[in-house]
Amino acid sequence: MQIKEIMTENPICCVRETALEEVARMMVENDCGAIPVVEDQESWKPVGIITDRDITVRAVAEGRNPLEMTAEEVMTISPVTVREDASVEECIREMEAHQLRRVLIVDANQSCSGIVSVADIALHTGEKEVVEVMEEVSRPAGDR
Repeated sequence: MQIKEIMTENPICCVRETALEEVARMMVENDCGAIPVVEDQESWKPVGIITDRDITVRAVAEGRNPLEMTAEEVMTISPVTVREDASVEECIREMEAHQLRRVLIVDANQSCSGIVSVADIALHTGEKEVVEVMEEVSRPAGDR
C-alpha cells in the first residue's frame, strides 16, 4: 500500500511570516495539531512544520509573547518528508528513524501534498505496526 492512500490530502499550510496567532487559529479551525510551513503558496515546498507543542514549548514556556511571533520563530526547520509513492512501510521506517509522530508527504515536484500521522497508520494497518511505531518514536534517543 502506498502512503498516498492513507495520507490526509492537501493539508492546510502556512508560510514563515504567518502570525503565530493565525497558525493556532488554523489548528483549531482544522482540528489538527500540526501545520506544514511552505516556502510560498505557489510552490508548496515544505521548509518546516509547526506543532501545537512547538507553540507551547518554544514560545509560551520561554516567556515569549506568541501574539508577537511568526511561524518561522517556533517551527521545526527541514522537516522529514516522504514521497507520496512510498510504501506505508517506508514511511513507518522514516517515522521510527527520526522519532516522529507525523511526517509530511511530497509529490514528484517536492510540493507538500499531504501529511501522515501515527493515527492515520493506526486506521489502516494492524495494531502490531502501530505499537511498534509508538514504542520507537517514544524511546529516548540514548536508548536506541
